[in-house]
Amino acid sequence: MPKGLPAVAVSTHRACRTLLTKKQYSADQPVRQLDSLPTGPAILDGAMTEKRANAHPPPSEASKDVALLMVDIVKTFPGVVANDRVTFEVRRGEVHALLGENGAGKTTLMNILYGLYQADSGEIYLYGKRVRIRSPRDAIRHKIGMVHQHFKLVARHTVAENVVLGLSGTPFLAPARAVEGKIRELGELYGLKVDPKAHVWQLSAGEQQRVEIIKALVRGADILILDEPTSVLTPQESEELFKILERMKEEGHSVIFITHKLDEVMAVADRVTVMRRGKVVATLPTAEVDKPTLAKMMVGREVVFRLKKAACARGNEALVVENLWALSDRGLPALKGISFSVCRGEILGIAGVAGNGQKELVEVITGLRRATRGRVVVLGDDVTNKNPRRIADKGVAHIPEERLKMGIVPEMSVAENLILKKHHRPPFCRGFLLNLRAVRRFARHAIEEYEIMTPSPETPAKLLSGGNIQRLILARELSGEPALVVAAHPTYGLDVGATEQIRQILLQQRERGAAILLISEDLEELMTLADRIAVIFEGEIMGEVTPEEASLEEIGLMMAGEKRGVRA
Repeated sequence: MPKGLPAVAVSTHRACRTLLTKKQYSADQPVRQLDSLPTGPAILDGAMTEKRANAHPPPSEASKDVALLMVDIVKTFPGVVANDRVTFEVRRGEVHALLGENGAGKTTLMNILYGLYQADSGEIYLYGKRVRIRSPRDAIRHKIGMVHQHFKLVARHTVAENVVLGLSGTPFLAPARAVEGKIRELGELYGLKVDPKAHVWQLSAGEQQRVEIIKALVRGADILILDEPTSVLTPQESEELFKILERMKEEGHSVIFITHKLDEVMAVADRVTVMRRGKVVATLPTAEVDKPTLAKMMVGREVVFRLKKAACARGNEALVVENLWALSDRGLPALKGISFSVCRGEILGIAGVAGNGQKELVEVITGLRRATRGRVVVLGDDVTNKNPRRIADKGVAHIPEERLKMGIVPEMSVAENLILKKHHRPPFCRGFLLNLRAVRRFARHAIEEYEIMTPSPETPAKLLSGGNIQRLILARELSGEPALVVAAHPTYGLDVGATEQIRQILLQQRERGAAILLISEDLEELMTLADRIAVIFEGEIMGEVTPEEASLEEIGLMMAGEKRGVRA
């Protein structure tokens, strides 16, 4: 399987780069001030309650319980203010949730704390002492750990080699070997098992996130930043992680918990800070708020948590998988005789902890990986081991797990990315040339229909937020009304507003008559969207349930390897 460009882009990249004009942001562009919002007041059910979120005493007078204080942080990028005079406080021994839409500025703020960015202005205090953090090495020295949404790993190195990077106190000879035992120990303790000798490029996105969590834990961080830490865990493992966080609190550690799962905020966090458009809206004790209030503060509107789903009207079989076998990148069996079918007008959810064959299943169905045995049948035609273009032309849409790596070509424009699968068909081509007018017309329509927030169709896709990149992918994949949609973790890492919108889009495709194979580690998402849920473990299907009859405990046991109806 090719690394780097998505398979659909290989034959397109050169032509598009030559024939379409890009407009890069320039350093002399004026900075666009985002819409003004109140820095402190929180709007709750139409009433204004004063929350002086940015009103902190001078550090010398601040409580000794304050572990971290970031004061009046400003950070700008060409064309946007990412952090606008943000003040953020974390106390000793607390779990502090940080909420906000994609592009709200929360990741930028944490990157400043971790030394990846330098603030334009503002101050950082640790335990009452002013510090300057110029690099991640400085942050590590100050015992700050961070697990990033987009992983900071060296793909060609092993897990142990990545963990040992920047870690002091390791032997000069064979340092990676010295931490292998610790990695296994933490894996057992946290339910984050990963092979220390595996190369990072061989791991799924979820397994790579486990490596990032282990890196932070090995360093024994006093202040730990966790970005979506439970997305690769079973419900039971998530509960165990929450218990670990409680023990960390008791020992005086501080945890900054970034998540889009509001249930986790209410269950774990002591306080929550909400950001919107680069500013702090409010900082509140979680005991004083509820989920609808937090969601409204994040997105500025009411959010629907229980989506209306029409009764399933199953049509003909759109996808049939029979006795499917395939190997992983490491040459080991990843799929072991999997069989299932998906009919038009229904959503089949695949649940499971990352690394149990989901990645290989998606790639075999979409033509990105060869099957060693078995068949994949789409709309009655055997497409086993056919190339990705032929499968796409058959009416198969693919929403990939890794949107930056496999979903877009980051250097290409929004318009170019929108036609990656269609560039060879009218109206986008005239012989060997692209019809630029048709490309721009389609791009403008897709941007409007899917609400892609971009300065222009010529903007490089890499400059978009995660939610807007996912909307771009959905616009490209769903514009041709596909018969089958293969969606791998479509809302992973997205905020509550973007998640609601994308789930609505998938339900609209279901009602239109598309068959949808939904791979997700978010059990709430599967229970909300799926008509049937199959659980995968080590390349085998453990069982199948419907959302109406399923319990989280039963699904969690199957995710841990217990076949349905078979108790030890």
